[in-house]
Amino acid sequence: MTKTIIGVMGGSGLYQMDALTEAREQMIDTPFGCPSDVIVTGRVAGVEVAFLARHGRGHRFIPTEVPYQANIYALKSLGVRYLISISAVGSLCEEIRPLDMVLPDQFIDLTKYRASTFFGNGAVAHVSMAQPICPVLSDLLAQAVESQNFTDFKLHRGGTYVCIEGPSFSTIAESRWYRSLGASVIGMTNMPEAKLAREAQIAYATLALTTDYDCWHPKEAHVTAGMAIANLMKNAERAQRVLISAVSLVSQAPPQSIAHTALDSGLVTIPDSMSAEARKRLDALLRK
Repeated sequence: MTKTIIGVMGGSGLYQMDALTEAREQMIDTPFGCPSDVIVTGRVAGVEVAFLARHGRGHRFIPTEVPYQANIYALKSLGVRYLISISAVGSLCEEIRPLDMVLPDQFIDLTKYRASTFFGNGAVAHVSMAQPICPVLSDLLAQAVESQNFTDFKLHRGGTYVCIEGPSFSTIAESRWYRSLGASVIGMTNMPEAKLAREAQIAYATLALTTDYDCWHPKEAHVTAGMAIANLMKNAERAQRVLISAVSLVSQAPPQSIAHTALDSGLVTIPDSMSAEARKRLDALLRK
């Protein structure tokens, strides 16, 4: 199999990619441990794709337990240059309704207990996160959604995703606070995933599937796990169709992303100054 260029991170309710042919399971060990599950590599309409279930098949990891470093490092080692993240979110805006899809372009990271960098221990990097989502990849995702001519939900382009630690849902006071920050949707998994993807020089974009109104809405039911999963499953088939189209669009003319050169300006410690252990640990990231 040739190098994979497109990765898909399946979120809650999306534990496999139905369109994947010539599927091959690969368990990859990394300097940061093992990923959430085997990575399933194969082809979608002839295009090399790698699929990983973020929470593991069977949904075994709470958001804090997801091995984010290992997931991104393993995908990078396979040659992934573009990563599409499928994520369940709650809406913090009246206009974003359950079952709508959102393409956020900003994040607020309120996580507390997760390793959010590959660097440290003898190697320093400070990548720019001003634009945490790759705009060209997000544009292609928008085209993929629009190409399906869905009529039963709305696509929202742009907005801020606030990422909380979980696994519990928000209090009403917290939900109102997130709204006051200008956040559009709330989730538990896209940070530090997006930060690590940027350090790995992988173009990253999120297709957020709205399942509920969190708990701020005065007239709508407060979110429960059952509600979120039920609505996510309704959107799962649509997400599968969008992914097929998105893979095709990316492969037709793989775009150059701001992420692909993130370490050109972000890497502070030159590799020759790193210890042999640090260079080995970061090999997949530093290799051109």
